Amino acid sequence: MKSFVAKPLEVERNWFVVDADGKTLGRMASEVAKILRGKHKPTYTPHVDTGDFVIIINAEKIKVTGKKLDQKMYRWHTGYLGHLRERTLREMMQTKPEKVVFAAVKGMLPKNSLGNTMAKKLKVYRGPEHEHQAQKPVALEL
Repeated sequence: MKSFVAKPLEVERNWFVVDADGKTLGRMASEVAKILRGKHKPTYTPHVDTGDFVIIINAEKIKVTGKKLDQKMYRWHTGYLGHLRERTLREMMQTKPEKVVFAAVKGMLPKNSLGNTMAKKLKVYRGPEHEHQAQKPVALEL
């Protein structure tokens, strides 16, 4: 009996919509990362991107537990000397909640070029509207 190995050109990709309203950030992100990797399919192959596209709506309505709103920090460097920037989760949720959800999911993907291509299949939107109606996405309950 031979092992099955998925080929990149033969992978069928579906579109899913996840409503983040009232969901806990980390638990939702781990389920979405599993779908992006393709681990929910019987054709999963670790070195091939077999995952599906995921659209997350209502990113501003996610929940976090504990004191994360004030203690969790997002840090980045602008490239200039002494320009390390940091914002709390509360500040990021007020200005850019899409980046919070995207960063949570991307952190659960592989840290290589394969993970970067998987992250490109994730679309995050602040409100209930998205621009991917033509792909006929299926609602996914996590």
